[in-house]
Formats: sequence, C-alpha cells, structure tokens
Amino acid sequence: MSAGRWALYFAPESGSDLARVGAAILGRDAESGQDLAQPALPGILPERFAQITASPRRYGLHATLKAPFRLAPGRDAAGLSEALQRFAARTPAVDLPGLRLERLGFFLALVPAVAFPAIRVLAAACVAEFDGFRAPAPPEELDRRRAAGLTPGQEAMLQRWGYPFVMDEFQFHISLTGIIRDSGEREQVRFGLEALTQEACHRPVSIDSLCLFRQDAPDAAFRLVERAPLRG
Repeated sequence: MSAGRWALYFAPESGSDLARVGAAILGRDAESGQDLAQPALPGILPERFAQITASPRRYGLHATLKAPFRLAPGRDAAGLSEALQRFAARTPAVDLPGLRLERLGFFLALVPAVAFPAIRVLAAACVAEFDGFRAPAPPEELDRRRAAGLTPGQEAMLQRWGYPFVMDEFQFHISLTGIIRDSGEREQVRFGLEALTQEACHRPVSIDSLCLFRQDAPDAAFRLVERAPLRG
C-alpha cells in the first residue's frame, strides 16, 4: 500500500458545479475514475481537445497544495492518512469569492478572482507539515524540473522541498489544459472554456477539505482516495 506516489490537493466537492464542469472539460472524474464525454469547443477538433487536456486529465481536477511525492522509508499510507486527519482537524477552511480563467505561461487554468493570501498560508503549511513523509526526489525528476527553466528562488525551493513552485513561488491554480504553444489556438480554447466555466467561476469556492490523491504506477492516473474536512 505504500508504493506509488501521493499528493495533497484541493478538489471541489463531487456534485458541485465546479467539479461537474471541470471534470467534463478534462474528460475524467478523479474520484470515481470514470471517463467522461468532453464538451465541444468551437473551432477545436474533439481529438485535438483531448490532446490539449491529456496532462491535467491524468492528475484529475485539482489545485496542488503538496506536489506528488513518494513515501520516505519508514513511512506508510496509514500514517499519512492519520497525519492528514489531525492536520485537517486544526486547520480552518479558506473561502474564495470566485475564480477566473487565466493564462499561466502556455496553459490555461482557474485562479482566484482576487488575491487571497490565506491560500498561500494553507499551501505552505501543507508543504511543511507533510515533508517528513516525502522521500527525496530522484535526480532524474530534479533534472526534469530544471529543464523547464527555473529562477534562483525556484531552484532553492526545489532543493529544499522537492518542488519549485512552493512557499513564495506558489500560485493557486486549477489546470484545465496542458501546454498550448500556438497563441491563436490558445485563445480559441480560452474562448470556449470561458463560456463553459463562467457560471461556476462566479460562485464562491470553499476550500473546506484536503484531498489525498494516489498514483499506483508511473503511467497511471491519479485517484482521489481520501477527503479530510478542514475543521479548525
């Protein structure tokens, strides 16, 4: 039960508009594991949209709070689950007034509609609290992170925490696409996604639980295996 990788994510509650729309866009429900029919986007062929969403589909609809990691020697899934429940019991929820669709580099994601420092506090606490469960990242994984080009600050985070986009480098986001290098195509996809997500984005979003995701094998999709309500 301790093999594979684990991650701490925010994932909207099953049945919510955000969960329903987001899972349909990605073509997969990470909680049930069910593949879903993707909506049609004007000007984008269905097979191309499936390619564009392939990377986030593998991880499931989520915002990263602690990036995927392997369990350190002497740690196991039961201990991780117990630590998650204890942490959630003393941690307060974070309520967002809404989201907006934004371009981050070459991909599209949902981000908070307004700056919200409490999210960064929550994410930083998740990174630090559960770092004792994280085995050091293998050299090839670190090299893969560096290949994308890191700032000195991101390199420092990579060396300390095994992931470059944490603490001061953190940005809360829910990825809806992978990399789209063609700017015209990216804007076409953005136009279609804005229409699909507009209603859900205008509603408040409560980060009122932490979700433990698991990947059983390197080529497997992540599954939501535990949801811990924030009760602090």
